[in-house]
Amino acid sequence: MGFWSKLSRGIDHINQMLGNAASIMILLSCIVSAANALLRYGFDISNNWPLELQWYLFSASVMLGASYTLKRNEHVRVDLIYSHLSDRGRLWVDLFGLIFFLMPACLLFCWLSWTSLFYPSWLVGEGSMNSGGLARYPIKFVVPFGFFMLSLQGISEIIKRIGALKGEVTLPAEDLHYEKPMQ
Repeated sequence: MGFWSKLSRGIDHINQMLGNAASIMILLSCIVSAANALLRYGFDISNNWPLELQWYLFSASVMLGASYTLKRNEHVRVDLIYSHLSDRGRLWVDLFGLIFFLMPACLLFCWLSWTSLFYPSWLVGEGSMNSGGLARYPIKFVVPFGFFMLSLQGISEIIKRIGALKGEVTLPAEDLHYEKPMQ
């Protein structure tokens, strides 16, 4: 699994960096919001670009944070049988879900968002309809890119699950367990 393990670690590293960037974008979104409120209500200066920048930062943090969340095994799950399975059974359930649900959905959304959202917007150089607004096509690029990165993280998780099933990789305990809701 030498090549595959290196590929998985590389994908994990990229998504770790994107997760860190998403965290910073949340902070920046809050700072921009506060600065915009200060300008608007403190100095009676109104402009649309700070509000749109805040939306763009938050949107980008969600799309870029999705792959990081999968890497950390922190997506929401509905547990009907998972907690009653052995670790090996959980690996098989994870593998099945990744291959037959996550990957097709991510690849479909990646393709659809590229062809019907970003690319048409980029072709016309779409900008905001609001006075002083930002260009729209850059933030629309984040949608297919986010699904692409989620697909790559799915590949990394598939590699890790196959390695664990073969006994070549030991997954951290948090990759096979998740917090149950309080009762």
